[in-house]
Amino acid sequence: MSLKVVIVGGVAGGASTAARLRRMSEEAEIILLERGEYVSYANCGLPYYIGGTIEARDDLFVMTPQKFKAWMNVDVRTLNEAVGIDRENKEIEIIELGSGRKYRESYDYLVLSPGAEPLRPPLPGIDSEGIFSLRSVNDTDRIFSHLAGEDPQKAVVVGAGYIGLEMAESLHQRGLDVTIVELAHQVLPPIDPDMALLVQHYLRTHNVNLRLGNGVKQFHQVENGGLNVELNSGELLETDLVILSIGVKPEAKLAREAGLEVERGIKVNDRMQTNDPSIYALGDAVEVKHLVTGKPAVIPLAGPANKQGRIVANNIVGNSEHYNGTQGTSVLKIFDMTVATTGANERILKEAEIQYHSIIIHPNDHAGYYPEASPLSLKLLFNPEGKVLGAQALGFSGVEKRIDVLATALRLGGSVNDLQELELAYAPPYSSAKDPVNMAGFVAGNMLKSGYETIETEELTETDMSRLQIVDVRETEELKQGIIPGSINIPLGQLRSQLKVLDPKKETITYCSAGLRSYLASRILIHNGFNKVRNLNGGYYIYQTMQSEKQA
Repeated sequence: MSLKVVIVGGVAGGASTAARLRRMSEEAEIILLERGEYVSYANCGLPYYIGGTIEARDDLFVMTPQKFKAWMNVDVRTLNEAVGIDRENKEIEIIELGSGRKYRESYDYLVLSPGAEPLRPPLPGIDSEGIFSLRSVNDTDRIFSHLAGEDPQKAVVVGAGYIGLEMAESLHQRGLDVTIVELAHQVLPPIDPDMALLVQHYLRTHNVNLRLGNGVKQFHQVENGGLNVELNSGELLETDLVILSIGVKPEAKLAREAGLEVERGIKVNDRMQTNDPSIYALGDAVEVKHLVTGKPAVIPLAGPANKQGRIVANNIVGNSEHYNGTQGTSVLKIFDMTVATTGANERILKEAEIQYHSIIIHPNDHAGYYPEASPLSLKLLFNPEGKVLGAQALGFSGVEKRIDVLATALRLGGSVNDLQELELAYAPPYSSAKDPVNMAGFVAGNMLKSGYETIETEELTETDMSRLQIVDVRETEELKQGIIPGSINIPLGQLRSQLKVLDPKKETITYCSAGLRSYLASRILIHNGFNKVRNLNGGYYIYQTMQSEKQA
């Protein structure tokens, strides 16, 4: 097959397109243009190299231009930037960055995989020395050189997303005093505030300073070579190093100037084609369909970019294939904690006006009688018909395993009933006979079928508690952990014999440490004629953490 394909951009999307295209056609001419020095590297591994977990810099490189040529017969041209597209003549204009030479290449198909660029708002002083973003190997080298040459003692990380938290951990591991500044009132925007509270509390236990709900106003270079970061609140943070991790935006300039449709990102159909059938686009630069809401979204993740590359290549050679959407499955390591998520969070569901319920449980990662069992927190979001819409989990073992199961269920259109019926691998070192995923399905099923109602911690704290009857069913010795003001302590084992001390006509809230015993209590009360009973979602664990964060 006589076919010429030019690919703009390497790394995940472009490189996977080129490799798949070669596997599908030995005759195709494939040119891969990369404006940087490196064509295929592990950009997700960059923070771990800075922190020292990945010791050898060469381990970051997945494929060199020479290997690409030898293995795949792909003409890789690094330091070659695409600067214009002549759609009428099907040519692309290129600058060879080393020499400044301009030239053109014709194409039968053009693939755009330009990625995304870090947001860098025009704040006063943002171009001062010691302020870095992290997106490429060159960025990594600059940060690494600064750490080695300047021996900084303090760092400010602006932005509490995935890269921000990974960099905070990496710098902390190198012995720096780290402060995270985040304009939002929580870390990790992909998870809900009640789950983010648990992450924030954990970060504080590792002496990572948090400034939440407080953005940067400007940067000041000081005489000793350091920096002062002035916050919107007026606070000045003295530091030696700043990492900007505010987010990224799609690199859509080339597409926009060529007359391709661009909104949040480059618009493509489900075959990853732009409005020009001979031009495909993929990866962090494109706007995709959110699998849960069906609405356009920009979700910059390596996994979807690789899958899209395969689909683009298949479509170019005539094997029609469709991309059905991105659900945003992701996982993050923060010190010893794992945080993972899939599907929609509450904010996304509210913006899409999708009705939903949520439950939070805190099961052990494996059988409690087997050594080293540890609790994980799992939040499940589902619609009134029981369809799984999203999930979030965090803990110290088995977290990503559960999210992967829930991601699969969501992708296949599964319901909470399906979660109940899943037959998952069980042995005491790995799980319980009722896996946490099964338990989430059981609790969600109870909400839909058995009249089980919950109340969120935030709602409880904003309610006039004098009109509520709050029943704490923990054991007496657990009360030293703290109590909800105004609550009545009746341990679960004594509840049936002490029903007379409670008013069955008054709205009743039950709680325990995690939610299981208080659920049992709510069933007892309902069966004994109590009119309105709700269980505290997530238990005292969530309530206590929220109160602690308010005081931090």
